Amino acid sequence: MNLIDNSTLTHSHSEIEDDGEVFACPNCGSGGTVLFHEVHNVPTNSCILFETRAEAINCSRGAIALRFCEECGFIYNASFRQDLTEYSGRYEETQGFSPTFSRFHRNLAAEMVERHDLKEREVMEIGCGKGEFLVLLSQLGENRGIGVDPSALPERLEGVEGAERVTLIPEYFEPRHCDEQPDFLCCKMTLEHIPETANFIETIRAGLDPDKKTVVFFQVPEADRIIRHCAFEDIYHEHCSYFTSASLQYLFEQSGFEVTRTAVEYDDQYLTIEAVPASEPLLPNPRDGNSDLAELVASFPARLEEHKLHWRHVVEQAKAKGQTVVLWGSGSKAVSFLTSLGIAGMVDFVTDINPNRHNHFMPGTGHLIVSPDQLAEIEPGLVIVMNRIYEDEITASLEQIGVECVVECL
Repeated sequence: MNLIDNSTLTHSHSEIEDDGEVFACPNCGSGGTVLFHEVHNVPTNSCILFETRAEAINCSRGAIALRFCEECGFIYNASFRQDLTEYSGRYEETQGFSPTFSRFHRNLAAEMVERHDLKEREVMEIGCGKGEFLVLLSQLGENRGIGVDPSALPERLEGVEGAERVTLIPEYFEPRHCDEQPDFLCCKMTLEHIPETANFIETIRAGLDPDKKTVVFFQVPEADRIIRHCAFEDIYHEHCSYFTSASLQYLFEQSGFEVTRTAVEYDDQYLTIEAVPASEPLLPNPRDGNSDLAELVASFPARLEEHKLHWRHVVEQAKAKGQTVVLWGSGSKAVSFLTSLGIAGMVDFVTDINPNRHNHFMPGTGHLIVSPDQLAEIEPGLVIVMNRIYEDEITASLEQIGVECVVECL
């Protein structure tokens, strides 16, 4: 999510047109950007918990206008509106209720502790959410952690092992939070919510002493997969910045970091980067590795329409058979699915294993979010899984509940 108050940033890397659309690349400052995908009237907050259907249907709306930078390969939503997004205590983004994700999260924390010798160290997370990763770092290495996030809920950590060494600060990130130099600074699934990417990374770099050699770890959605596979469910208003390995590495190098490692993980969904403050300025080549992506961007509109047609057909066939249709997963992917295909009226319910989401309503469409246990009574004929990495987990849950149905995965 967005963890920096953008009112403190200048637009030195971005030219803003009269209609509010950002024309120049926020990553490298180039004016050579190409518009290739537009969606209008989309919810601007896809993880907000709405108490009533009317409130959910009447949520704030914005637009998506994806531009591709021909210089550095960065993709961004030129129509992103920061003033229409909300990051507060009712922003429910945690994936920690999934056993699949929890295993990945714990393994990632263990990997960081081992590779960077994080034992009794000072660690910080920008965009810590509800603090789960910081707690893991505390548990596995007895580290002391500080998490900064306006949606943080410190009370969620009461009584959790290792939480006594973790402090959550429900604020937007500012350079002053780095006054005490951390040994390890991480920022997971947050940079994609930041519109002024270069300013953000430069702000972080300015707060770090190069002699300290703080290890910096970032994790973002991997954009090559999104564009290559037309994963429209991963394109929504809050995600204003989309990175490939090349554009992410360029951003860090031109911002004063020495990149030590990049990787693609979690079924090719997550891109990670590790870096340390560079002793000397680096001059990266912004055009490295962009030719294949440029071809995918050029063919994206036509391929996307075919992909969306397929999913409309899947839902229409189920309804023609008189089946009840349920989406499994009520987060951002489901919001995009419901608002992108024009078939929201054919989907009956949305379910989620996160109990904090139950009995709330989906942004934009007002679908009720039900507990998986309620599916026994609902008797769906088709369950569409919003993320295929959870297919085995969800199939096992359906069997345990006693539901027999067709399962399709995005």
